[in-house]
Amino acid sequence: MRWIVLLLLLTAAAWLACAALALQFEPRVPSGAPVSHEDVARVMQLVRQQAPDQAAGLRRVRLSARDLELLANHAAHRIVQARVAVRLAAGAAQLDASAALPFGLWLNLHAGWVESEGAARLHSLAIGALPLPAGLGQRLLQAWLQQRGLADELVLARDLVAGVRLQPDALLLEYRWQAGAPRRVLGSLVSRDELPRLEAHVGALAALAGRRAPGAPLPLSQALARLAALAVQRSRGDDDAAREWRAAVIVLTAYANGRSLAQWLPAARAWPEPPPRHVTLDGREDLALHFLVSALIAIDGTSPLSRAVGVYKEVSDARGASGFSFDDIAADRAGTRFGELTLARPLALLQRLAAGVDEAALMPPWRDLPQSLPEREFLRRFGGVGAPAYTRMIEEVDRRVAALPLLP
Repeated sequence: MRWIVLLLLLTAAAWLACAALALQFEPRVPSGAPVSHEDVARVMQLVRQQAPDQAAGLRRVRLSARDLELLANHAAHRIVQARVAVRLAAGAAQLDASAALPFGLWLNLHAGWVESEGAARLHSLAIGALPLPAGLGQRLLQAWLQQRGLADELVLARDLVAGVRLQPDALLLEYRWQAGAPRRVLGSLVSRDELPRLEAHVGALAALAGRRAPGAPLPLSQALARLAALAVQRSRGDDDAAREWRAAVIVLTAYANGRSLAQWLPAARAWPEPPPRHVTLDGREDLALHFLVSALIAIDGTSPLSRAVGVYKEVSDARGASGFSFDDIAADRAGTRFGELTLARPLALLQRLAAGVDEAALMPPWRDLPQSLPEREFLRRFGGVGAPAYTRMIEEVDRRVAALPLLP
């Protein structure tokens, strides 16, 4: 009996020692530079260059350390709310991640890869001050991806990637775009347990849109109320509500953009197809699109990215025909706040929406905000993004958004 007690005590002591080594009081990754509209422009350029509708064959993409950090931080925010830093060297790469824990503790991860035979091989791994064998880390990662329902994404990556080169200033990736790859990539973004939620909200939206006359607009507040009521019925608590509402916002965002989920998900071909209607916010279709896209990005856990996307869009407009519009920025910021409320108080938000809201609860006053400014006029009046006059206007927009009565 004493041997059993001793063994238990030794096991407990070993676990405590591991925890003491793994948990730390400071983050390894400090708060990095915020996502800028230049970062978003770079990501959009990469997306255009690697458009999935191009012909099959071998493709190459060059990713800087900043590109990798943006992608890694987006994934980390979605999964574990961590922040990530990436460093590149000749034939090697390092990744550090820090996630906040209760009681002021931090979980810090360090991983290192080396280039080997055209691939990146995990070379070193540590959690805090606790080193782990690279082979064990590889198996733990695979098990974790399996548990998170991401095993298909891992298989897809292995099928597509043809080669990796690590350089001091960039990662050079070669991948083989195969027939059917676009559908596999898009399909991998939705887990199997999300399909019933998406189907339910597509059906509800089809019924709602079908009751409106062809050509009649569909106010965003009405669409949100109907989908929120369904989400409340299907939810047992905040976790269910958050998952239901993410599915609803995906459905509504695709619909407002004139896209059918059947374009991406084979299963959706058997679902009802909502008749086309123009989704509007405060009478404007473009405001609804700004709101929904920003909300969806924020719901995926990247509010800084949703704000940067809005600024990027307006800077692009200023250089084009439509001009920079602070009313669009207001819709972006309102959508971001809406997404943040979804994360913080999902069930309370759904209950509020299901009871019915007017559009003044979603969109702040915007008619007096400067609109359609050509780039030269925008620079003359506001000095550009980040200038004092621009910052004051953004602060005014944020003040109006904060005053929205969506939730007390």
